[in-house]
Amino acid sequence: MRKTPLHVSLVTILAGSFLTAGGVHAARLGSTRGQFTFKDSTGKTQTVPVDSKYYSKKISHPLAKVDRRIDPRLLRAASLAEERAHARSREQCWRYVKDALLAAGAVSSRPTTVYAKQAGDELMRSYGFTRLSVRDPYAAPVGSILVYTAKRAAGHVEIRTKSGFVSDFKSKVPSHRPLLAVYAKLSS
Repeated sequence: MRKTPLHVSLVTILAGSFLTAGGVHAARLGSTRGQFTFKDSTGKTQTVPVDSKYYSKKISHPLAKVDRRIDPRLLRAASLAEERAHARSREQCWRYVKDALLAAGAVSSRPTTVYAKQAGDELMRSYGFTRLSVRDPYAAPVGSILVYTAKRAAGHVEIRTKSGFVSDFKSKVPSHRPLLAVYAKLSS
C-alpha cells in the first residue's frame, strides 16, 4: 500500500468537510456585502442574505416614550436619579426619589411620608401629581413615578427612565412587587 504524506490527507479531509455539508457544495464564488453566493449540489448558483446582527433574545420592551404632557421637571428628576443611582440597592428607594424630585424642582418641599408605598398618596395630595391609567410598568412614560406595594414591607418606588427604572439603583426591569399605580405631574 502506498503511503501519502499526512498534510495531504488532512487537506483532503478538511476540503471534503467544507465542501459537502448536507449535499450542498459551498464555495464562496463572489460575495457582495450582506450576500453569500454558493453552488448547490446540482451545480446551480445560489445567493442568500447574511445576518450580520444576532440578538439572542427578542426585544420585547422597547425604550420608553417621552410624553409631552408630563412636566419637564420630571424628566430632569429621572436623569438626576440616574446620575446618582448605584449599581445595587441600598434599600433607600424613596429617599433617593425624594432627593431627585426636590433637586429637579418637581416638588416644592421634601415629601414627609416614611414608606415608599405611601408615596403616591402624598404626591397627589400635596404636590399636584395625577394618577395615570397605566398598568404596565414598561408602558409608563419617562419621568413618571411608579409605586409598588408590599405586604409586610415599606414597598418600592422608582422613576421611569428612557432605558429602564431608577431609584437608589438602576435596573432594566421593573420591580417584582405588585404595582400600585403610576403617577406624573402634568405640565401647565
